[in-house]
This record gives sequence, C-alpha cells and structure tokens, in this order.
Amino acid sequence: MNRMTMKAIEITTFGAPDVLRLGERPMPVAGVGELLIRVAASGVNRPDVLQRTGNYPVPPGASDIPGLEVSGVIEQGDAQALAAAGFALGDRVCALVSGGGYAEYCVAPVGQCLPVPKGLSDVEAASLPETVFTVWSNVFDRGRLQPGETLLVQGGSSGIGVTAIQLAKAMGAKVIATAGSDEKCAACVALGAEHAINYRTHDFQAELKRLTAGQGVDVILDMVAGSYVAKEIESLREDGRLVLIAVQGGVKAEVNAGLVLRRRLTLTGSTLRPRPVAFKQAIAQACRKHVWPLIEQGLIKPVIHSTFAAKDAAQAHALMESNQHIGKIVLTWGEA
Repeated sequence: MNRMTMKAIEITTFGAPDVLRLGERPMPVAGVGELLIRVAASGVNRPDVLQRTGNYPVPPGASDIPGLEVSGVIEQGDAQALAAAGFALGDRVCALVSGGGYAEYCVAPVGQCLPVPKGLSDVEAASLPETVFTVWSNVFDRGRLQPGETLLVQGGSSGIGVTAIQLAKAMGAKVIATAGSDEKCAACVALGAEHAINYRTHDFQAELKRLTAGQGVDVILDMVAGSYVAKEIESLREDGRLVLIAVQGGVKAEVNAGLVLRRRLTLTGSTLRPRPVAFKQAIAQACRKHVWPLIEQGLIKPVIHSTFAAKDAAQAHALMESNQHIGKIVLTWGEA
C-alpha cells in the first residue's frame, strides 16, 4: 500500500454540526502492538458531539479526528502482535479507539480489536465497541450487576441504553428503562425492559417506587447526573450502586449522605476514552468471552437507527443532537 493520504472528517472549528468537513489527512502508521484498519464504517457517539463543540478535549497522544469505534479490514500491522492475537491481514475486525475513527484508515491497539461477530455487517459491527465496552465496564465491573437484580437504565433508547437493556437481560437481570417518548419506551420494552418510564410525562422516582413496591433498584446506569443524582440515591435499595457515565444534566448534585450511610450505597463513575490500553484490553477480553457469544447467538442485536455516508457526518451529528434516534448512528466509507 503506497497511499500517502486518506480522507477524514475534520473539525474545522468548534461549533455546530456544519463545522465537520471531509478533508485530506496523512495516512496513519501502525506502530508496535498496533493494527492499521481500512475502515468500512464508523460509529457516531455522544463524545464525538462534545468534542466537536469544544467540550471534550482530546486525550494526550490521541488523534484530533473524531470517532471512537470502527469496523473494517486489517490492512497492516505488527506481525508479532497479529500472531499473538490470532489475527491475520485481511481479517474483519471492529475496534475501540481513542480518536481517528472518522477516517478511511485508522490505527488501533491490537488489544482493543475484536473479530466481527459471525453474521454481522460492517455497519452493525461498528456500532458495538464503544457501547459494549462502556456497558460491560460500568454495569458489570463497576456496578457488579448480578442475575436476579434490577437495573435502571436512564436513556434506554440511546446507543448505550439499547446495549445495556439487552446485555443485562441476557445476563439474568431485570431491567427498567427511562426514555423521552412513548415510542422510545415501547422500543425499550421490545428490547427486553420489563418496564419503561416516559420521563417527560412521569416522575421516574415515583414510578420506580411504584414498580418496585417501594424497594428500589440494585443498580442505576446514569448519563444525566445533575438533579437526577439525588432522586437516584433515594431510588436505590440497600447496597445499591449508582454508576455515572456522563453529565448531560450538569456536574453538580446534592446527595443525601445519610441515605448513603444507612443503605450502604455506592456512588461511582468512569470515563473510558482516557484509560490506558491495558485497561481497555482487559475489557475487550471480557467482552469477547462474555458478550460476543450472546451476539452470535442472537440474544443481543445491534440496533441501527440510521446510516450516513461519511461526507454527511454533519447530518449524522444533527440527528444525534435532535435526540430523535433509537439506537446507533453509523457513518459508512463506501462513498467517501
């Protein structure tokens, strides 16, 4: 391969979706322990929007090109790393990356690459890494969700939400979700939630109390924070765990510390993007062991709302900001 440049989506300046432009960038080069992927599809995620608006600084050493997950074909790679991971040139993979996903070619640490699950398209595969890694790390590692327990998923129709609902159910837990419309609530139930609460027409805290006979839930996965935190603390049963993964509702919250003490509650949270490769590799291995078989058995299915040609990334971001989607938004590189 002798190409010197590739097409990529650039953030020309911080601002609205139309600041995204298809441009030319130097070809990335795979280093030790890395693979070069010829990208077929790129997942679109909320952190991409935050980066575009200037609210999510790029981690040191990461590409300034947006995009945290891709699918495609291994074009080049560290031979030793390829062999150790059981990959070969030409294999179809999907990968979690720290940036650079909105491009024709992307470099990824081999430990953050997984084979495309059997039967999945490139678009479906590109929708997996960011959401599956995030859900596994936060719901099962940090939140310690167990079979028979009840999980509340805030924003159940989001990319994270549709994955969390299906994975928790497949692992033997009960799920309650919140969403912003009756249509989205119906989608959550169709995916496996026992109940879905329209937070625009109902108070989720009151509904949770009713649905759980006043007992509350064991684990809450929250992307809102802000004023939600106080209600969520009150909605946890004894030894409950609240896991924060975003702060769309604000970074400050008041907490009833007395409840935390009396009910032995855990308040935790994490961000995935800046974590070291070794941490992400451990999540990848856990997902391959526990989640990939469920996908290949059809117990967890990617939910794709829309696909856009890469050159139309601005339209994809506008859709994400409208909050009208159910599931994932994906860019494709066939027409770039």
